[in-house]
Amino acid sequence: MKKIAIIGAGISGLSTAHAIERLAGEAGLNVEVTVFEREERTGGKIWSIKEEGYLCEWGPNGFLDSKPMTLELCDRLGIPDRLERSNDNARKRFIYSGGILNRLPENGPMFLQSKLISWPGKIRLAQEFFKPKRTDGVDETLADFARRRLGAEALDKLIGPMVSGIFAGNPETMSLQSCFPRIHQLEQEYGGLLQAMMKLAKQKKAEIKAGKQVASAAGPGGVLTSFVGGIQELTDATVQGLKGTVKTGHAVTGLKATDGGWELRLADGSSFDAEVVVSAAPSHVLKELTWSLDGALSGLLNDIPYAPMNVICFGYEQSKIERDLDGFGYLIPKKEGCEILGTLWDSSIFPGRAPEGHVLLRSMMGGATTPEAIDLSDAEVKERTMAELKKIMGINAEPDFVRIFRHKRAIPQYVVGHAKRLAAIEEKLKDHTGLILTGNAFSGIGLNDCVNAANKVGEEVVSFCMKRLS
Repeated sequence: MKKIAIIGAGISGLSTAHAIERLAGEAGLNVEVTVFEREERTGGKIWSIKEEGYLCEWGPNGFLDSKPMTLELCDRLGIPDRLERSNDNARKRFIYSGGILNRLPENGPMFLQSKLISWPGKIRLAQEFFKPKRTDGVDETLADFARRRLGAEALDKLIGPMVSGIFAGNPETMSLQSCFPRIHQLEQEYGGLLQAMMKLAKQKKAEIKAGKQVASAAGPGGVLTSFVGGIQELTDATVQGLKGTVKTGHAVTGLKATDGGWELRLADGSSFDAEVVVSAAPSHVLKELTWSLDGALSGLLNDIPYAPMNVICFGYEQSKIERDLDGFGYLIPKKEGCEILGTLWDSSIFPGRAPEGHVLLRSMMGGATTPEAIDLSDAEVKERTMAELKKIMGINAEPDFVRIFRHKRAIPQYVVGHAKRLAAIEEKLKDHTGLILTGNAFSGIGLNDCVNAANKVGEEVVSFCMKRLS
């Protein structure tokens, strides 16, 4: 019996535990998996909070169905019937600029008609076709890439809001290669983004004609997907599907290498022995665990920054909202000088997010560009959010429902040099056999990324254990 310890019961830790048990079973390997979680609940950043008829997501609200890994996990857990795709109107997304909400164009004609980008800005975007690709291998910031290929206006009104919406990040510091490796790949392979889109569209047309399907040239695409009772159904089902043990309220405080593997030291003074340890804890937590083990490794983990975030849920009677909420919501360019990063119209994205006759809006405040917002009082957060909703959406009413969630370390930031940092971490781990790291601090922040990484770690753990048996 191989004893496997996993630190952290968020989606990364739980899906890793599930993958290890599944793959070990397929290989005929007996394993005993124990998951340690310092909080009294599982799920990590995933937490669906139901109050007064509203369903608020504390963290992420779903995943894209364009990649198979999370859907496959749902199938294995027996919960595909609980899946809930976002409403079709969720395709309509907006950018607040020039005092109005501008719908993001989805095709060429819409782009030409849109007032979001000025005509000089559109001409500059079209010139991307003639820009040479960068070949020096420099880890470029998203801002530098956007200015070089698309122009300053596209950076301000398109790339900047996208980065804040996905990463709560600052494009002036985020790494193109680490945040959007596909975009970097398209430039290197095709010479530019417009050239890539044209060639891939032509290829897609030919393959569809031949009865095949290919991914969209524009990006990952897909439909935002959650569950009837919120995204927490995924982590709850994963816990229920495990054969091993999940110990909540058990904080791991240290790691020590032993002859047979590892000793985990727990906050209550006890210890736990395991042959393999997989840490799915945030990098800032793992930094503390590895300090006495390897100062250099701890320092590398400490160099991965996190952006803070306030999530503000407002519920209203629908009659109090004069604006049509037919869409996903909106993001706000930094230059607009607003207090929030954007607002999602949650009750328009998925059904059942608000009581009958009511709506639920979820605003984000803070991020890497305004980290000081995390220190505002609840009263200040509410007041500033209400002021922005009044200015942008014309909402004059007091919300009937208010919930404010704070994340001092919400989302890891893949800043320039992230890839080299990961390579250095991997090199250091060679000195610590049987210690494996996973989680959204490393190679993707989305649910699909975390589940995909879990599958890879599962393969690594089972392979490691099988070699020790041979």
